[in-house]
Amino acid sequence: MSAPAALFQPVRLGALTLANRMVMAPMTRARAHEDGTPSALMAEYYGQRATAGLIVAEGTHPAALGAIGPHAPGLFTDAHQDGWAAVADAVHAAGGRVFLQLMHAGRLAHPDFLPDGARPVAPSAVAARTEIFTPSGRAPAVVPRALAEAEITGLVADFVNAACRAVAAGLDGVEIHAANGYLLHQFLADDANTRTDRWGGDAHGRIRLTTEITRAVAATIGPHRTGLRISPSNPYGDLTEADPCTTYTTLVRDLAPLGLAYLHHSETGTELDAVIRASWPTALVVTPPPAGTGKEDAAAGALARGADLVSFGRDYLANPDLVHRCRIGASLNEPRPTGFYGGGADGYTDYPALGGEPEPGGRGTA
Repeated sequence: MSAPAALFQPVRLGALTLANRMVMAPMTRARAHEDGTPSALMAEYYGQRATAGLIVAEGTHPAALGAIGPHAPGLFTDAHQDGWAAVADAVHAAGGRVFLQLMHAGRLAHPDFLPDGARPVAPSAVAARTEIFTPSGRAPAVVPRALAEAEITGLVADFVNAACRAVAAGLDGVEIHAANGYLLHQFLADDANTRTDRWGGDAHGRIRLTTEITRAVAATIGPHRTGLRISPSNPYGDLTEADPCTTYTTLVRDLAPLGLAYLHHSETGTELDAVIRASWPTALVVTPPPAGTGKEDAAAGALARGADLVSFGRDYLANPDLVHRCRIGASLNEPRPTGFYGGGADGYTDYPALGGEPEPGGRGTA
């Protein structure tokens, strides 16, 4: 079965018109230098995949304590900014558009790779019952240190600083990561956030950090350069949300008036999906639940339910020319798990495109 024709139509996102509705999802690949500076190999990797309507580059920490693992990229030094500038140049030279996901790991970091063996930080001193990938292998998550009030307000400044650096590096915008078990999602989830001050408690308190960061970033770099990622009810990182409908309805309705470039939403298969679609006024990027008959049906279903763009993850690991393959109904390369996290070109930039090279990019218009 071929992908729906609507997937290859242009779409407006912020101030950009994208060439198609396929989004390359942010995926951790751990190819940065030890200090978090993006490598030349990363620029090559993203440049190869520039035919996506939009690339959202992998989760990037805005502060040293936010790292998710060894060789994860950061964006809080001049060297980091120069590395991301090379990525932006490679994607733009190939005709693509690229946002950068800003992500703080929170309690999913580990002393084994944080500066000076620091303890991870979180809304509350509640450990995740999971394992963390460290330089010496997987290790149990540690009990994090609860953030003080001054540190929480400092996080807003960290995200704003990183967003400014992203724009200065030539990236088209940033996606604020409030999903998948990381720090902002930890604040949203009532089992990880047991605070009783203004950063916790009811839904309004638990969404406060996400809304303050999003508002501050949008006010600084422009809402047209700012996206937000959410994944209601996602249990990754040992999170449980007692009432996701109330939490995310409150969050989405609070931020809807900002006119952000997009909301990146993982569908839940519940009535919450319809509430989010009805409440969100700008572009909606959807990660659909898997369809029994494959990615084509999943994409078609998401578009039929009101998505403006569809996010593709794993398929982009091994298929730099995924847009072309989906357009003609061609088979896909299978990703090699040994190259998922860390290493060199093997399992990263060495996947063949049809005809040997990725198809030329198709830049949208500003």
